[in-house]
Amino acid sequence: MSENLPDNSQPAQPAQPAQPAQPAQPAPAAPGVPAAPAYNAAPAAVPGKTLGIVGLILAFLLPLIGLILSIVALVQSRKAGAKNVPAVIGIVIGALATIGWILGIIIIIGLASAGIDAAQQCLDGATSVMIAGQEVLCSEINY
Repeated sequence: MSENLPDNSQPAQPAQPAQPAQPAQPAPAAPGVPAAPAYNAAPAAVPGKTLGIVGLILAFLLPLIGLILSIVALVQSRKAGAKNVPAVIGIVIGALATIGWILGIIIIIGLASAGIDAAQQCLDGATSVMIAGQEVLCSEINY
């Protein structure tokens, strides 16, 4: 029965790797045709630039949030060694607007407090009260 089997006494030879095909030579350029111009790559985006623009816009609408975003954008740009003018403008406008909002809130609270105080004095039986240095009759106050 071993007679019908192939002779395995000879070692199998490893397969030869296929020879790579020779790369095709590019066709020579036609005479008189200039080569295509080399374009420069697009400049890399400045980190924090978009965030600086968003911070600048929000500095007008929501000053405190715009101020915070502008500061974060400026820090990101400085770490990358780039300038970020919108972030700087956003910081200035955001800081000024935030101070304005704080002063406005303080003034409104002060005026409301004075009005409440005057109304309370009138309810307690006074005939006139002093509001911002002016005497006002309690009969003129609508409360």
